[in-house]
Amino acid sequence: MESTVEAPATSPTPLRVPAFRRFALASLVSATGSAMAPLALAYAVIGQGGGAGSLGVVLATNSVPTIVFTIAGGVLADRLSRSRILFLSNLLAAAAQGVLATLVATGHATTASIAGCGFVSGIATAFTAPAATGVVAQIVAAEHLQRANALLRLPSNAVKVLGPVAGGVIVAVGGPAWALSWDALSFLVAALLLLGLRLSAPVTTSSALADLRAGWSGFRSRTWLWTYTAAGTVVVAAWLAGFQLLGPVVAAERYSGARSWGLVQGAFAFGLLAGTVVCLRWKPYRLLAVAVVTGAGLCLPPAALGLGLPLPWVLLGAVLAGVGLDITIVAWNTALQQHVPQEEMGRMSSSNGVGERLAIPLGYLITALAVHAWADRTVLLVCAAVIVAATLLNLCVRDVYRVNRR
Repeated sequence: MESTVEAPATSPTPLRVPAFRRFALASLVSATGSAMAPLALAYAVIGQGGGAGSLGVVLATNSVPTIVFTIAGGVLADRLSRSRILFLSNLLAAAAQGVLATLVATGHATTASIAGCGFVSGIATAFTAPAATGVVAQIVAAEHLQRANALLRLPSNAVKVLGPVAGGVIVAVGGPAWALSWDALSFLVAALLLLGLRLSAPVTTSSALADLRAGWSGFRSRTWLWTYTAAGTVVVAAWLAGFQLLGPVVAAERYSGARSWGLVQGAFAFGLLAGTVVCLRWKPYRLLAVAVVTGAGLCLPPAALGLGLPLPWVLLGAVLAGVGLDITIVAWNTALQQHVPQEEMGRMSSSNGVGERLAIPLGYLITALAVHAWADRTVLLVCAAVIVAATLLNLCVRDVYRVNRR
């Protein structure tokens, strides 16, 4: 095999690198479809007579393979051409969404068939994420990694603001099949763009099983990596439970329901966009410490909702949480790319990703149990406190202050 293409020590800024422009365009195109997909999926389930239980089954079958196959995706990302992995993953996602759109359009969709397409899409996601993290470090010089990560998130965050609105219009006018068709087409276009990336594969002489063992050993030996992953799993679980699950319930009880919750979601999306702009200008030295601290902003919306504060304060908390989360993501990705060798990037990224994905069922399960014992607003305050506690514990790890900008 050819050797991995390493970015030179000094190179043009990201947007002057043709490979980065191609990768960024592919990411943006696929993001437009992904932003519409959740709404279209929900109405596809409702349209075939399903309810909350059916939607839960569909979402679970999409999440499970991302947890199961992410580690395998990380191993392959360190053995094969990452651009080829991304091409095949996007092609697989395009096929799954195309089949789903056809089933919905022809009236043959069932909960089982929708869940099956979601399972295939989840497999594609499991192989996409580890490869994508390594691609950025492979085509962009180290001194430009933060800017590259921020530039990738800027248009995708803008799409998160506009995509659901556009998806709602498309579903309302033409039905969910049209939005799902666009999602499939966006994956196909992204795959064709990635086909022209043509990054070389790493040199490897060991077996996949040996790489898996070495990856686990490398993950355990990096204290800053596994402690951040453990703390992040707790933070994400508490955030999902407090904001995504209980937030709409409290908004319906105390505020004006869907209208208020739509404003909160919009404020959070605006915060993500603002956080990206901050990352284009601010380049902190202590990358990992900044990633840990800014992630604590996620405690603000659950705390505001739990305390029953007026809606403007909830909106402010959502904006600040969005700003902090985007800074966290960009700083973390930059730290990972600068402090993990190229030949281990896929496995380390996937190990961290498994923790984040485990947080999804963990957060929802704990909340389902907690609401039977406590009031919703009490659970929200507990979630906010858990986020703060996990952050403070992570800041007690000495290695957090050693993973700095290179």
